[in-house]
Amino acid sequence: MKLAVVGGGSTYTPELVDGFARLRDTLPVSELVLVDPDAGRLDLVGGLARRIFARQGHPATVTTTSDPDAGVADADAVLLQLRVGGQAARQQDETWPLECGCVGQETTGAGGLAKALRTVPVVLDIAERVRRANPDAWIIDFTNPVGIVTRALLQAGHKAVGLCNVAIGFQRKFARLLGLSPDELHLDHIGLNHLTWERGVRRGGPDGEDLLPALLTAHGEAIASDLHLPRSVLDRLGVVPSYYLRYFYAHDEVVRELGAKPSRAAEVAAMERQLLEMYADPALAEKPGLLARRGGAFYSEAAVDLAAALLGDGGSPVQVVNTLNRGTLPFLADDAVIEVQARVGRDGPVPLAAPTLDPLYAGLVAQVTAYEDLALDAALRGGRDRVFRALLAHPLVGQYDRADGLTDRLLAHNKEHLAWV
Repeated sequence: MKLAVVGGGSTYTPELVDGFARLRDTLPVSELVLVDPDAGRLDLVGGLARRIFARQGHPATVTTTSDPDAGVADADAVLLQLRVGGQAARQQDETWPLECGCVGQETTGAGGLAKALRTVPVVLDIAERVRRANPDAWIIDFTNPVGIVTRALLQAGHKAVGLCNVAIGFQRKFARLLGLSPDELHLDHIGLNHLTWERGVRRGGPDGEDLLPALLTAHGEAIASDLHLPRSVLDRLGVVPSYYLRYFYAHDEVVRELGAKPSRAAEVAAMERQLLEMYADPALAEKPGLLARRGGAFYSEAAVDLAAALLGDGGSPVQVVNTLNRGTLPFLADDAVIEVQARVGRDGPVPLAAPTLDPLYAGLVAQVTAYEDLALDAALRGGRDRVFRALLAHPLVGQYDRADGLTDRLLAHNKEHLAWV
């Protein structure tokens, strides 16, 4: 089985390689190709990947290339984890929105739109190369904003599934708090990428006993602290929101916090420099502990599980993925992309039936889906007015003067990445 990772020079990659090595019985990879335009990073990451495989006795070969066509040739699955513009672009996404009093974040709000505009055309170009090389190959997208990018891929007719590590992170955390194995827990996870709620934590499967009320009673303070939300909010909601919901539920507080400290992009850039220095050490043959602070926890387990289910008979039969709505949430169009539990097999994911979504959540999901529709239109066709419309529709913006100011800043900071500016 051949897998290609586009964005293989990422400092995330050793996390992925470690998962491939540990979970070889679930996903028998024989060849791993790392694709990245940065040859220097590829050499460092590729060398560590080979050492990780060798240390764990994994027989797969690791090759590196800056040629995407060569990299995806004959691949059974292609994982996308790229960042157009690198950490420098992320730094901008997290800072200029603050000038307009809005959250600066790389996956939602104005910064998330900027990332989508830069990313969608590049991803679609890569996907066309994959289709020419092997039309049966699956594309697994970990590139943010996952919902918009996955919708772009599916709308263009590609065999694609979106993947995020939020659900698997909650599953692991809840299992630890409850003293259970993660495999024993099924999450009633629903919403859009980075806009989700855990409405139940069930033992044994979708119809199992709901442990969420007991979990909140016993551990609500710890969960609320991790989310940086008051315990009272969780008690009143009776669900566990994704930590991205804090941008919506405590917007002004978050803006003040972000304006008073270094950006997350600056922290990650410094961390990446340290990681790359570590990766250059020929004695290093495992993912370093520092990588856990980089983000993407449990990404490898989720990716292996999904690829195994799509390509063969391995993997969990039910997984959280980003896929077409197809009536799951009846207030959204069938071609909207949602993040839910789905049965996954060789023919792709099929969302599980979902109970009626409370209007408190359905309203926000509908509004952000409308924004995503407009964001994708702007990414595909360009134009200042389309960017403005998407920003005006976003609940973290929603005022015409802010949308105007943000549009000007977005275009000024991203001209080198947007052919139509």
